[in-house]
Amino acid sequence: MLSQITRAARSGLALNTKRPFGLAKHIRPFATVDANTPRVQPTPPKTKATPKSHDRATFTIRDGPVFSGKSFGAASNISGEAVFTTSLVGYPESLTDPSYRGQILVFTQPLIGNYGIPSTARDEHGLFRHFESPNLQAAGVVVADVAEQYSHWTAVKSLGEWCAEEGVPAVSGVDTRAIVTYLREQGSSLARITIGEEYDADQDEAFIDPEQIDLVRKVSTKAPFHVSSATGDYHVAVIDCGVKENILRSLVSRGASVTAFPYDYPIHKVAHHFDGVFISNGPGDPIHCQDTVYHLRRLMESSQLPIMGICLGHQLLALAAGARTIKLKYGNRAHNIPALDRTTGRCHITSQNHGYAVDSNTLPSEWKEYFVNLNDHSNEGLIHQSRPIFGTQFHPEAKGGPMDSSYLFDMYLENVSRYKKSQAIFQPEREHRPSPLLVDLLAKERVGVVPTTGMENLLRMGGAGEEAARAASVA
Repeated sequence: MLSQITRAARSGLALNTKRPFGLAKHIRPFATVDANTPRVQPTPPKTKATPKSHDRATFTIRDGPVFSGKSFGAASNISGEAVFTTSLVGYPESLTDPSYRGQILVFTQPLIGNYGIPSTARDEHGLFRHFESPNLQAAGVVVADVAEQYSHWTAVKSLGEWCAEEGVPAVSGVDTRAIVTYLREQGSSLARITIGEEYDADQDEAFIDPEQIDLVRKVSTKAPFHVSSATGDYHVAVIDCGVKENILRSLVSRGASVTAFPYDYPIHKVAHHFDGVFISNGPGDPIHCQDTVYHLRRLMESSQLPIMGICLGHQLLALAAGARTIKLKYGNRAHNIPALDRTTGRCHITSQNHGYAVDSNTLPSEWKEYFVNLNDHSNEGLIHQSRPIFGTQFHPEAKGGPMDSSYLFDMYLENVSRYKKSQAIFQPEREHRPSPLLVDLLAKERVGVVPTTGMENLLRMGGAGEEAARAASVA
């Protein structure tokens, strides 16, 4: 496994280019071998910071209403898909969730920002304590009222200061009730945030549709990275489609060291070196991830490994099995959505963030529906009839949200444990822990992921931005 992974990392196969961005910092040809090497974090890419703006701001829904408010974030103009969340807390976690890449997030909670933004402190695993990725992922933020003065013992800055630092525009003073009513009736819509300019109806054609963009490519690591666990001897391969920090934490804290691969990595070629495969969450339309679907299909044909998928990972697992996915009218984004476990009859309150779902009517006969949404009756999970493979549309790791379904990680690792014990009978010489050399060679967090700047920054790009926007809109 070491030779295959390091060859791929050195040659840049994960990127299909000569050299992944920033990889030279993490691959050392004469590295010393030390199983207890501390996690040295690579320098993160710089964001497009701007001064905090308090100018007039306009939130425009394509072919819909126009809302005027006040800017409290970056002085940049962007477009994206307008979606809403009904979560009451957890805005730092939501805004750093890679699944929100390319989206303008509208909060239904009337007041946002009252407990500020916490520090970038890391836990004992080297993972962010308070964020789900290194940067703010949403293209823009829309709230009814923002708290410029915050109060919390973990806070180090305001929401507005953070948005400005990350180059993300934010709007307050708009009627979010009217916005959400429109989005519920018309469905998720393309929208634009304009700072300091009057609305121009002639620019409606400049809206960019993120569904036409492979967003997973933007948020996935560009080379493998490793997170070690000090409490167990499992080794899980994670397909990083935009993995949240708390998914990694949920695995590592349960005794599974993790090696994360780019979303399009041919995982079936190295899977036999691992005790399980995990497919992460991520943004956008799953149909863009055709390479991932192909590799998963090959994996299930050639291996009996335990597999678990969450959110986009669940959808990709379903596509690999032969099912289809559908786009929901306005998606499910909240911390209080009921999901029924069809195998036990129990209902769990779940945290969700998705605009697509699996069409359960298209599941092959060897699969069955695992969970169902009790609000809109959409699919929330699938499970194989005889093999240790399952996926959930909701987020059992939450962060934020309820932890009712976190036991699913325990269930997955029980499958991993059984598989590992069965393999020990046939391969008694098999290594029980990741190679120390592998641990030392690989990066310790996602590599080459560029921060969001919205779908397009029309203020910086000028006429070129308009042309690019029109081309993407027509595509």
